[in-house]
Amino acid sequence: MHVALALVPLLIVVVAVSGLCRRYELPAPLVLIAVGIVGSLLPFLGEVRLTEEIVLVGLLPPLLYAAALQTSLVDFNANRTPILLLSVGLVAFTTVGVALVVHPLLPGLSWPAAFAIGAVVAPPDAVAATAIARRIGLPRRIVTVLEGESLLNDATALVALRTAIVGSTGVVVLGLDFALAAGGGVAVGLAAYALVAFVRRQVTDPVLDTSVSLLTPFAAYVVAEEIHASGVLAVVVAGLLLGHNAPVLQTASSRISERLNWRTISFLLENTVFLLIGLQARWIFAEVGNSTLSLGRIVGVCAAAIAATVLLRPIWIFAFRLVLLAPTRGETSRPVPSWKTAAITSWAGMRGVVTLAAAFVIPEDVEHREVLLLIAFTVTAATLFGQGLTLPWLARRLQVPAPDPRQDALARATLFQDASAAGLAVLDEHAGEEDPYDTVAALRRRTEQRDFAAWERLGRTAPDTEAPSEVYARLRLEMLQAERRRVLEVRDTGRVPHEVVEDVLHALDVEESMLDLADRQDRVREDLVGNAATGVVAPSPTTGCAHLHEAPVDAAVPEDAVCTDCVAEGTTWVHLRMCLACGRVGCCDSSPRRHSTMHHQQTGHPVVRSAEPGETWRWCFVDQLVG
Repeated sequence: MHVALALVPLLIVVVAVSGLCRRYELPAPLVLIAVGIVGSLLPFLGEVRLTEEIVLVGLLPPLLYAAALQTSLVDFNANRTPILLLSVGLVAFTTVGVALVVHPLLPGLSWPAAFAIGAVVAPPDAVAATAIARRIGLPRRIVTVLEGESLLNDATALVALRTAIVGSTGVVVLGLDFALAAGGGVAVGLAAYALVAFVRRQVTDPVLDTSVSLLTPFAAYVVAEEIHASGVLAVVVAGLLLGHNAPVLQTASSRISERLNWRTISFLLENTVFLLIGLQARWIFAEVGNSTLSLGRIVGVCAAAIAATVLLRPIWIFAFRLVLLAPTRGETSRPVPSWKTAAITSWAGMRGVVTLAAAFVIPEDVEHREVLLLIAFTVTAATLFGQGLTLPWLARRLQVPAPDPRQDALARATLFQDASAAGLAVLDEHAGEEDPYDTVAALRRRTEQRDFAAWERLGRTAPDTEAPSEVYARLRLEMLQAERRRVLEVRDTGRVPHEVVEDVLHALDVEESMLDLADRQDRVREDLVGNAATGVVAPSPTTGCAHLHEAPVDAAVPEDAVCTDCVAEGTTWVHLRMCLACGRVGCCDSSPRRHSTMHHQQTGHPVVRSAEPGETWRWCFVDQLVG
């Protein structure tokens, strides 16, 4: 009951503050830390102390596992060089650098203790940097590198910390310890993946599958730590592989269930972590008050540790900029990133709860332990507030481009087109079979409607009008609401068994979740209106399509472009396409008359380009490719 009385108010505050931050577009991590600091100073609140076990065993494994499940293994592998240089090289560099700064400022501090506090403040947080980066819309490559770094750097820091605590500071000893811990952690992670993959091939019940998923990070972490390997690496390896292979290991229902459960868990744990960081303020300051050192020396060593932690990161990143951020082997189309990208990556080094938790590992008999704990707290708070609040300003100041939602919409439509082609090829294999119910034609129409909805997200001539897919979604939602009300009325009569009612309600919920909701279209539309002068670059190459290679790429679209056939017939178009052979403008396939496709069929002209504002992509009717 005592634990429940502590947890319930904690979670209420987390949910309430996070909800308000979302509503008013405030950075929830920073607000929660501030709320925690204020709460820790209130006399009627009990003292809240984080321990090593709570964070490293209770909080860290699920947080890392949830992040690993959502991380692209393909992108992780493509950026493995910068990720390793940051998560291993930079952590070691920061550990040594902070130790060299702190050691002469604290009289009587041993070198192992100095290296220990260096390892404590070395790893950026696994949550803070990417949470803020995604919220402000940093380029995906930067976010990928930050995610990969935060998944692995804790392993390096914890190995360095434990090596320093036992009194060994040699490079050879540290390297050997890290190699053994890393090798063991990877082995346990691979074993956990193999075991869970085997279980999932036998289990189709979403409840059982999700239960296995919830157990996996804790089991992998505990087993790895039991054999003195890296529990962090075990969790990360298992999460990366299971997330990558989920489409072939799990049923669709299991994937949906797992995704929703981990999103909820991540939301609660991530935000709880930041509140807990703030709640440590009172007791840490109280213990520092009993220190034999002067206030000036304590403030000075904390300021020096903060400065070293912040400055060592850009020194390392700019020294290795070409290696860290240059295109990987075989990528000739990606330009070498500028110093602006390096600057943003350098400034996204916020520390978090692992830094505080790792500080508790320092033995209590270490000289000036209370000051070392204060260093961990002040570095965490200073980087979260200082860098966390100024990172959005820096990104705007440097004009770092955010991901373009129109380009995402184009990539989505292209991918749907490719997937549909594969599905329709299967349908073609059944074309000669007896089909009294016209099932093949119905499936073909449904596939076309899905593709049309994807293309409609790219924008339109009149942004205030609804596309056909939006009209369908709006009307179907109204129908579903009426259907649900009727089912609930029947449920209240008690004439139908509860299980039957729940089954029908679940079917209605699934159908509603499949509708193309308007909020995504609104985001694309807003970006289109605000950035109409910027062209959308097609994400897929034109290799293998001679028509796209031969077609012009800079053909101008008339400002008053209309579909003359629609005007003549009195019909309404959805989107416009312009033939790159003769310049004729026609309506897209989402439109009732499909005049652009009709023009291709009549003339054989293979390539059109979008005639919508801000779009420059082209489409080949012959090869079914975007370029």
